[in-house]
Amino acid sequence: MLIKYSVSPQWRFVIYAIIESGGKQYKVTPGQMIDVERLDIAEGDAVELDKVLLIADGDKLTVGNPTIDGARVSATSEGEAKDKKIIVFKYKPKVRYRKKTGHRQFHTRLAIDKINQPGAEAEKPRKTLKSKKEVTESGA
Repeated sequence: MLIKYSVSPQWRFVIYAIIESGGKQYKVTPGQMIDVERLDIAEGDAVELDKVLLIADGDKLTVGNPTIDGARVSATSEGEAKDKKIIVFKYKPKVRYRKKTGHRQFHTRLAIDKINQPGAEAEKPRKTLKSKKEVTESGA
């Protein structure tokens, strides 16, 4: 008996990328939220991640060696948060030595906006227009 598995046509055309940040690799798609190791950026700022290892766009697959030159992933910072507490317990038998400490790692939450393929022009961030002050003849 032959069983056929159907894959929805919509699933095939999802673009995704594998990026590296903080020594870890993440599979990202546009619109996704990820937690990466702490980055020095303010909340609401845009960041471009340039260590793109792989881009899959439908049937087209681009693999880097080790990264893809010119490929970038645009993301927006959503702030920082702490991870769950990790308990570190040191113990030596027969000498009454016990030491208990904890650690909470900081993470930066990123919202993935766009995956830019190599050769594609990156969108320039929108700048807010400042109102120009009118200068009178007296210079004030």
